[in-house]
Amino acid sequence: MNRRLAIGITTVALAMASTACGGGGSSTAAGGATSSGVKLPDLHGQHLQVAAVWTGPEQQNFLKVIQQFDKLTGAQTSFVPTGDDVSTFLGTKIQGGAAPDVAFLPQPGVLAQFAKAGWLKPVNSAVDKELSSNYSSGWKNLGASGGKQYGVYFKAANKSTVWYNTSAFQTAGIAQPPTTWAEFLKDAQTISDSGTTPVSVGGADGWTLTDWFENIYLSQAGPDLYDKLTKHQNKWTDPSVAKALTTLGQLFGKSSLIAGGNRGALQTEFPTSVDQTFANPPKAAMVYEGDFVATNIASDTKAKLGTDAKFFPFPAVDGGKAPLVSGGDVAVALKDNAGAQALLQYLASPDAARIAVQQGGFISPDKALDLSVYPNATQRALAQSVIQAGDTFRFDMSDQAPAAFGGTKGQGEWKDLQDFLANPSDVAGAQGKLEADAAKAYGNAG
Repeated sequence: MNRRLAIGITTVALAMASTACGGGGSSTAAGGATSSGVKLPDLHGQHLQVAAVWTGPEQQNFLKVIQQFDKLTGAQTSFVPTGDDVSTFLGTKIQGGAAPDVAFLPQPGVLAQFAKAGWLKPVNSAVDKELSSNYSSGWKNLGASGGKQYGVYFKAANKSTVWYNTSAFQTAGIAQPPTTWAEFLKDAQTISDSGTTPVSVGGADGWTLTDWFENIYLSQAGPDLYDKLTKHQNKWTDPSVAKALTTLGQLFGKSSLIAGGNRGALQTEFPTSVDQTFANPPKAAMVYEGDFVATNIASDTKAKLGTDAKFFPFPAVDGGKAPLVSGGDVAVALKDNAGAQALLQYLASPDAARIAVQQGGFISPDKALDLSVYPNATQRALAQSVIQAGDTFRFDMSDQAPAAFGGTKGQGEWKDLQDFLANPSDVAGAQGKLEADAAKAYGNAG
């Protein structure tokens, strides 16, 4: 999944303003040192360009980070919005000789493709030092390809969170959130019996369905099979996939448990799936998606985080461990210059993370960052779950796949799981479609 659709579309005026933004402040030093002691070079006279998918609040959040970088170094950094199709946007820029200095990639699969094409510049020793000091090996390794370190994971996502309307749970008499899939289904039925539809599904955005599958599969099948399926070393016709789809079908196959039924879910975009859960009165009691749901709740509803809206970890399935599926955005250098490396070095430091975190709606995988800087208990709990997971988490499977399979609207896994939501009894048919599309995208049919 990518939560790039979650925050909404910024206006043209905002995009133009943000592009022009960046180097307005004067430098505090000719090459500054951050509060944590990171020494940055003097970049006066250098103009840098950073490209990312972020819009709205996410974009404004990041602009504050690069403004501080500019003050420390004297650089002038502008932000370029990529639109949803990051790989196509950047590929066109690179091939046209107009690559930005640094870009954020939302998918490890794209990082691997860009590295193979020779489009990325390895990090220097200063960046690598920050990564080794501040990141677990799991996060560092996600930014590497072919034995070389290319990326800095600046932003992380906990994609194993279920958000619930506390009043709907109280009305149904549910005192504690479920911890297992069996309890989840039982509570869903109890909520339904109380008069509220239990689950909101944003099925119009196919990436949400990949996230449902991945959490069930990681918990039920375990990390080893998860890794093999991610790399297409196991086929989607494997019995473990059939078992996970059958389990997901226990929810998707009972339309009374889904807001609007299956047809309605397929017409519901992700932001709406959140809105209807925290409407008054609620149209659903729960919505599954990542920590970024908190941003939607805060900006689009009247519900108060931690009071009206809370979350619980995605439930464990069939005796497996509760899953922790992560997502994130990795910064990479597309040009070989001192400014690009300096920006990566800064982004790998707790100083940059602190600015982003304090504004809310942001989780950093930087373990050197003091959790007390998060603005509220909900954000601290979300961040703590990511940091405490160490190297046991697994990155979003679809984001590691070739974009043609795991990251393109209307095709591949997104479309195949939408078809499954429409007809959840056809497990074998869904497996066949998934395997055919995966084999084509990975190029390893047979």
